[in-house]
Amino acid sequence: MTTIRGDDITETIRALLQYIAVYHAPDYIQRLSEAYKREGSGAARDAIGQILQSARMAALGNRPVCQDTGMVTVFARLGQRVTISGDQSLEDCINAGVRLAYLDAGNPLRASMVADPIFARRNTRDNTPAVTHVESCLGETLELMVAAKGGGSENKARYAMLNPSASVADWVVDTVSGLGAGWCPPGVISVGVGGSAEKAMLLAKRALMDEIDMPALLRRGPDTAEEELRIALYQRINDLGIGAQGLGGQTTVVDVKVTSYPTHAASKPVALMPQCAANRHGKVTLTGDGPVYLDPPDLSLWPDIDATSAMANLRRVNVDTLTKAEMADWTAGETLLLSGHILTGRDAAHRRIRDILARGEALPFSLQGRVIYYVGPVDPVGTEVVGPAGPTTATRMDGDTQMMLDQGVVSMIGKAERGPDTVSRIAAAGTTYLIAVGGAAVLVSRAIKSARPVAFDDLGMEAVREFKVEDMPVTVAVDTTGQSIHVSGPARWRKRPDPATG
Repeated sequence: MTTIRGDDITETIRALLQYIAVYHAPDYIQRLSEAYKREGSGAARDAIGQILQSARMAALGNRPVCQDTGMVTVFARLGQRVTISGDQSLEDCINAGVRLAYLDAGNPLRASMVADPIFARRNTRDNTPAVTHVESCLGETLELMVAAKGGGSENKARYAMLNPSASVADWVVDTVSGLGAGWCPPGVISVGVGGSAEKAMLLAKRALMDEIDMPALLRRGPDTAEEELRIALYQRINDLGIGAQGLGGQTTVVDVKVTSYPTHAASKPVALMPQCAANRHGKVTLTGDGPVYLDPPDLSLWPDIDATSAMANLRRVNVDTLTKAEMADWTAGETLLLSGHILTGRDAAHRRIRDILARGEALPFSLQGRVIYYVGPVDPVGTEVVGPAGPTTATRMDGDTQMMLDQGVVSMIGKAERGPDTVSRIAAAGTTYLIAVGGAAVLVSRAIKSARPVAFDDLGMEAVREFKVEDMPVTVAVDTTGQSIHVSGPARWRKRPDPATG
């Protein structure tokens, strides 16, 4: 029999969540570095480069790799000969660790969990509770696999009950092609097939934490039908040309996982889970000898990227004097360096603005001629003016875009594509939509030189702030003519099937 102290579980969870918030998984960094070296699309290569630069900054500075520090998911395998000492359940011990990790004074993580998900949606303030799955197994240890899943990729999870004769591969490729870029590629796609509806989803979620082994699989060749399917999906998904951040390119996924389980003869449940560029997860095993800690990865894994020379020839824009006439010279896919003052605001701020205007009241700030950044940053520490501050998925603000344009907004910054109707509205107003790179939160925050509260302080990370930025890198996603890089980029890089092979 093994006795594991509840406090040791709590401390292990605390330390592991701090670890995965700061360090990408080494296997992912290695694969992303390889993708950076071979990427032929300039826009996609630049996006991958920003992710790698930001990841190294996060590791060196002990700061979150992404401002969305995720919903905590734990897969626990509890040996039948293990006793947990103390007066808390396993889930209570895990949640205590989550609370300590997210409230850490030295590296606070953004609280994103809301209670009463149907009505009040009130933030729990400490990112509890975790979503915990416990499996009883033989043995005398407790294995914990922990992930911090961002909302952008979690929101793109998909499920279908296929006919038994239907093609899993075709469904997966069709589904990925329709996901857009909100899940922040390049990443991993995991597919669970079989069992029941919830089992398929769990299969897919759990497999996201397995080591990225696609390069080794490609070298040795498949041994099973599932491995053949993995290779086929890997090639077909990358052939879609979606590329990093949906800008069009050669690498959309660095791996594809496929896991299956027996199912009812009349059923074929299939689940798809994307893993974003943050790729935060870790695995530890407790044996009763105290808490377990992971060693930091070797920083030599990161490639050398000459960011200075890459920025030398980019167009510099003063947003304080920005006009629609100036924006008319921008082209979709062009990278800009922004300086000046921008406002922040995302879901909750837009709802608050809508309510104020609906009451016929004046806003507590002017949007005329302003650029708005869809962001919910991490709290600053030390001398920081703001914590990691990467963009959130812009499509969630599509319904309020006309309202913001009517108030005088001239440009918006977020991540991923906008809907066709929103693109048309942006073009009709002679305005633009820009994207910052999802997964490059630390890099973006270094361009923010000051931050001051403007309105709605009660919304926490969703409050409206004014950032003063200097050389903030963004890409023109929608120009004033309505051209969208999220349409033209993938179209350019998409490989058409060979008619002879289908």
